[in-house]
Formats: sequence, C-alpha cells, structure tokens
Amino acid sequence: MTAESVPRPAGLPRADAARVRAELRRIWRQHRGRFLLVIVLNAAAAAASGLLPPRLVGLLIDRLRSGAGVGEVALYCGGMLTAVVLQSLFVLTAARTAWRLGEDVFADLRLAFLAHALAVPMGVVESAGTGELVTRTTQDINAVSETVRWVLPGVLVSALTVVLTLVAAVIASPSITPVFLLAVPLLVVMMRWYMKRAPGVYQRMGDSYGPVFAAMDETANGARTVEALGLQEARHRSLAGALTGHWVAAVGRIRLRQTMLPWSNLAFAIPVFCSLAWGGWLAVHGEVSVGTVVTVTLYASALVAPLESLIDWTDELQRSFVSFARILGVGEIVERSTEDAARPSSTDVALHRVAFGYTPDREVVHDVTLRVVPGERLAVVGPSGAGKSTLARLLAGVDRPTSGRATVGGVDAAAIPLADRRRHVLLVAQESHAFAATVAENVRLGRTDASDADVARALSRIGADWVGELEEGWDTKVGSGGHPLTGAQEQQLALARVLIADPHTIILDEATSAMDPGIARGLEAALAATVEGRTVIAIAHRLYTAYDADRIAVIDEGRIVELGPHRELVQAGGAYARLWELWRDERVGDALEHGEGVSAADA
Repeated sequence: MTAESVPRPAGLPRADAARVRAELRRIWRQHRGRFLLVIVLNAAAAAASGLLPPRLVGLLIDRLRSGAGVGEVALYCGGMLTAVVLQSLFVLTAARTAWRLGEDVFADLRLAFLAHALAVPMGVVESAGTGELVTRTTQDINAVSETVRWVLPGVLVSALTVVLTLVAAVIASPSITPVFLLAVPLLVVMMRWYMKRAPGVYQRMGDSYGPVFAAMDETANGARTVEALGLQEARHRSLAGALTGHWVAAVGRIRLRQTMLPWSNLAFAIPVFCSLAWGGWLAVHGEVSVGTVVTVTLYASALVAPLESLIDWTDELQRSFVSFARILGVGEIVERSTEDAARPSSTDVALHRVAFGYTPDREVVHDVTLRVVPGERLAVVGPSGAGKSTLARLLAGVDRPTSGRATVGGVDAAAIPLADRRRHVLLVAQESHAFAATVAENVRLGRTDASDADVARALSRIGADWVGELEEGWDTKVGSGGHPLTGAQEQQLALARVLIADPHTIILDEATSAMDPGIARGLEAALAATVEGRTVIAIAHRLYTAYDADRIAVIDEGRIVELGPHRELVQAGGAYARLWELWRDERVGDALEHGEGVSAADA
C-alpha cells in the first residue's frame, strides 16, 4: 500500500512556517538571558572536552619525540584529566539550566494550548474528529516537550562543538584544516535533499495518529454496542485502516533516514582520511610536525559525533517543528473566532433560509426560516432523523449553516465568542456528563463565580433531592472515580448548570430523555416556572412537552412543515395531529393497563 492510497484526514489546521518562527522568536525574547547562559555553559563544555585533549595529545607526541621525561608526561596527562573534570562540571550546570528553562517554556506552552483547546468550538472538534485533538494534546505536546528538554540543548552542544573544533583545527594547522572543506559539497547536497522532503514526511506522520486514536476510542467506548451487534469485524477494519495509514507514514520516515545515513557517513569520513593523508605528506616534507598531524586528525574525528548528533537532532527538530505548527493551529482557530467576534444587540433568535449538511453531498436541513419570539416556549417535534437536533445545534451556534443565517440578536450565532455565547444561548443535549469533581463544582461550571446559595437554589429548583442524601452532600466527588450517578441525575446536574448560567435562551435537546416520564414531567414543569420570561426551545420526544408550549414547529425531512399552537395544529389534522393521536393512544393504553390515571394532556 502506498501513501497515496490512504486518505489524508482533514483534521484541524496547522500554523504556517512564518507563524511558528514568530512564536519561536517570542520565546527567545522572553527567555533570552537564560538561553544565552545555556549557550555559554555549553560552549565552555565543548571547549573543555573537544578542544584541549586533542591539542594536548599532539603536543605530548612532539615532546616525546624530543625526549620529554616522566614529569612532563604526567603534566600533560594531568591537563587532560582537568579538561575532563571541567567538561563534566560545565555539562552538569548547563544541563540543569537547560532542563529548568525547558520546563518553564513547556509549562507556558502547555497552559496556552489547553486554554485554546478548551475554547475551540465544539462543531470544529466534531468535524475534525476527537482523535485529532487527542493527538495534539498527547503526541504533539510530548514531541515539543522532548525538544525543549533535550533536543535544543543537544543542538547547542553539537553546533558549538563543531564551530569550536574547526577554530581549534585552524589554529593548530592552517595548512591541513582546509581539507575539511572537501566534505562540504556532499553535506550541502544531502541536507538540501533531506530538508526538501522531511516536512511532508513528518506532517503525514503527525496526521496519521488522529485516525488511530479515534478508532481506538470509538471501539473502546462502544464496546458493548460492538459486542451486542457483532460489529467486531467492522471495527477491526476501521482500526486496521487507521494503523495502515500510520504504518505508511512511519515507513516513509524510515526510508528518508535510510537514504540519508550512508551519504552522511561518507561525508564524515572524508575530513579524517584527507587530514591524515595530506598531513602525512606535509609531515614527510617537514612542513608540519607529526604531533600537529595527529592533533588535526583527532579534531577531524571529533567532528563526526557532533555532526551525527546534529543530523539526528535535525530529524527531531523537523518532527517538533511540525508538532509545534499543529499546536499553534489550535490557537489560530480560537484567534480567528475572536477576530470575527460579534455582540448580540437583542434577545431575538432566528433562522433565515438556513441549509446545512454534515457532508457536502447530503443536506439534512433545507431552506428553514424561523423567528423565535423572545420569552416564548417553542417545541420542536418530528420523527427520528428529521433534523431536530441539527436545528438545535444551528440555533446554539455549534454548527455554521452551509447557506443562510442562524442569528442571535441580529448577529451570526457561531460568530459570538464561546464565553459570551453561553450567556445568551445555552444548549443542553441529551448526552449529559458529570465531570470528575464535586457536585457543587459540576454545577458551578455554568458560572464559576456562583455562590453557595446560587448552587443550593439551582439544585432545589430541579428537584435534585438526592444530593442531600450523599455522604458529603454537594461536596461529594462524582464522575470518573467518584460516586456513580444515574443518567437522570447527570441530566439534573446539566439542567442545574443552565439555571446557574442564566442565559436568555435555553435549548433543551431531549434533556430529560434519561428520566422516568413522571419525574421528567415534574422537572419540566419546575423548569418552566424557574425560567419564566426566558426563551425556551425544547426538542421534544414526549409530546406533553409540545402540549405545554406556546408554539410547536413540526420538522420532517429537514423542513418545517407545520408551525403553530397545539390546539390549532390538532384541529388542522396534519402531521402534528397524527403524531399526537399516536402518542396519546399509546399513553392512554399504558395508563389503563397499569391502572393509572389519565392526565388532561393524555386525554
């Protein structure tokens, strides 16, 4: 299988090279003094380890040919030992400084990334796939972390070692050192070839992680569904396809390295061989001493390790550059949404000839126009798959219409900054979630500055009496690893957040679907009293919600086919009347079967 045969995911955007370089310059300016200290310490370490020993060896050889005694030999050996000790001290100090600097830089990057990740619009995350965001949160952050901690210090050490070694070689013998230049043409050609191909290889590598994470996450979270419906083969194919894409990208990286390494090894061998050959010829003709030839040859050999390290670090820098671009890309989403920010001028909520499709070739909402009267209760009903939840997402600004406008206060709902939008319009979906925190902290997610009295009032209004029965009350930990909650209790927490947030428009997407019908009816009645004067748009699967509404919008195949109050629509005898008749007959039959009373709505 080739790379072309594996489709490349759309994913989240990446920052361009200019943006990455600008961010790197900002980091340099912010920590310039500490970066310079690291450079100086690494230069001292490189001088101590790479420059003094070869020079001392060359001088010792010349002295031995001149008849040096044991004392002089011991002096030279002591000098080399001192150089090694100094090098160790400089390396230790440089490493400690670089690691602390790296941790500070990494902490700033991680906090900034998490802040941006939490501010990315939900529709963007869903269209890109959660695996893409998980990859940037894990793989890309780790890659940049490793670069800051290890690669940058390594590059500094290697680069300074190369520069200082060349300077020392020139000082030792200006006549031998020029042969080092014979390796430059091969190195230039090799690095140009590599740098042209490496960014694309590492971009494909980074993009390949997202589908793998997504396939694994979907299979693990849906394990019961997979087992119940016998979907093992389908999930296996999905995961195998994602892994194949990653394998193709990884093989591309290996081939890049395999092609480059033999040529780099040849380039590194040229200065060693040529300095020995040319230096030997000069020594035979009395131009230089044997010790000088040995010194320059040792310097040529000493260049091999740092140059190899530089190529290895260049490989890591390419990977990290791509990862950094992917991390900054998340921030650019937030910045673009902030630049396009709009402020509503009223509490009006409306759809103007809206069309929308999750894929370009299939629309699920068609030419819908709807104005919600401020303060009214609007119920949206229709068969499963008619587009009710999609309509709710458009009204809440989660998704942008493919054509037309979804507006709040006269501006596009999706253009309102996320933090501001939830003060205007708040969507409560049927899939509620309890975070790993206390009950009170879960409720305060609606408004972080809410007082204890606000929390108590919200829990009381939605009838969450079970909170008082917990061992630590609302200080009880819930969510992952905490006290287990039922689906109905999680939905009550979600509704309590709504009351705390206090938006002017609340969109309930089957927000009581996990509750017993009797409990749900009571809760909706309590909510109706609590949100008096606010706009409520309820996606209804139980038609008594529609019965209580001021108006009802009937959705069928992505279009509003009826709109009006309950009594008018029943009398009209259309789609809503048929839905009502079927639902009422079911409810009355169930009530009679169980010996229960029949409500006015059911009758």
